Amino acid sequence: MTVETYTPRAFHRQAHDALGNPQIRSNFRRAMDGLMTKRRDVFSDWDLETLRELGANIRLRALARLPDLLEQLEANCEANGIRVHWAEDGEEACRIIRELCESHGAKSVIKGKSMVSEEMHLNAHLEAAGIEALESDLGEYLVQLNEQTPSHIIMPAIHLNTDEISDIMHEKTGTERTRDVDYMTAAARAQLRERFMNADVGVSGVNFAVAETGTLCLVENEGNGRMTTTVPPVHIAVTGIEKVVEHLRDVPPLYALLTRSATGQHVTTYFNMISGPRKAGEHDGPREVHLVLVDSGRSRIYQDNELLDTLRCIRCGACMNHCPVYTRVGGHSYGTTYPGPIGSILMPHMLGLEETKDLPTASSLCGACGEVCPVKIPIPDLLVRLRREAVGEGRGNVPGAGVKRTKKEVAAWKTWQWLATHPSAWRGSLLMAGKLRALTPSRLGPWTQYRTALKPAKRSLHALVKSHRRAGEDES
Repeated sequence: MTVETYTPRAFHRQAHDALGNPQIRSNFRRAMDGLMTKRRDVFSDWDLETLRELGANIRLRALARLPDLLEQLEANCEANGIRVHWAEDGEEACRIIRELCESHGAKSVIKGKSMVSEEMHLNAHLEAAGIEALESDLGEYLVQLNEQTPSHIIMPAIHLNTDEISDIMHEKTGTERTRDVDYMTAAARAQLRERFMNADVGVSGVNFAVAETGTLCLVENEGNGRMTTTVPPVHIAVTGIEKVVEHLRDVPPLYALLTRSATGQHVTTYFNMISGPRKAGEHDGPREVHLVLVDSGRSRIYQDNELLDTLRCIRCGACMNHCPVYTRVGGHSYGTTYPGPIGSILMPHMLGLEETKDLPTASSLCGACGEVCPVKIPIPDLLVRLRREAVGEGRGNVPGAGVKRTKKEVAAWKTWQWLATHPSAWRGSLLMAGKLRALTPSRLGPWTQYRTALKPAKRSLHALVKSHRRAGEDES
């Protein structure tokens, strides 16, 4: 299979290619329709708005006390025997994890699902150091076999159908070509089981880090997370600094929102709570547990009282599942670790607006993402804010803010702004446009690539209404 490289700079070309690929369109349409239906049904007997309000308040309360809670988390984790490491960016986080692996003479790492590790490009970093890194989540495993990146934060291989998965497994692992899902799942399980037993280090993500108790919560369905965190002698958990919550009692509401919003489940098959390494007399679990807390621009987001809402996210993927753009072009079109609406408001902070300026505009602003977000992130408002930042009309709090527009574009908007704030000039320009409508060009740059060129009416709506009113008065 051909391995493609995707970048946010090439969003428009990648989206165009995806729109022209009927297989991708079909795969995503079927998957997204199913996820939307499951979410709607699983919340049918719940007071969803009250639960969303509770979830939003829990996340806002945690963010309001984030610096203090991170220190509390560190203290309680250390008291539990979990060693805490701080990383300013992904590069430093990779170095910390590599050094931990090397200190134990590790040659192989087994990984549970972790979007932060994807964000850091951890696998490539470890492999460059001669350490094998194998994904154990089934979707991540298939994507890794196919030398791709995940196309969804919850379902990494959602862009692949059964036949494509069968081909990948046949070509990479020698299994039979088949449409028998049970056979392929069992084959993948057999392939991974030995790797779990022989891995020197297990790496996982974290869904919720509880400051009150120093507990790391991990939500999963396949059991690979539990194997990753208990079988190898060393467990390294890696997470963004925003995942901390204040109390253990805050977890159940967020868990209820996460599972229902992500996959339409009441609960996942496994919910792991990790509060330390193996203790004396215990028969399983790692001898060491490490927690790597990653910043990567999150503290910069935290300092903006509007963009701060981005950090509420609990990574459920509901905004993607309901987005009319994402559901048609898929995750790879964005060229970023986090695609869809959440990626469009998060990745500009990590990569800069020079690289990602097209992502905030990859939205119809229909509001679906904001309506389904379980913690009520105002995603459409943040997209508009980032659009302003991209053209130098915001606060300048985002890396790369103020990407220059062309002189023609600036002149056009300045002219429109002046006319819109001078009523007499506006009316005069509309009158003139109607008289000169025959001279309207049929092409208006990129605007008319997918749209019919605008053509002024002979008479404005106001003129027609005024004329109609006069006619009515004459009749009376």
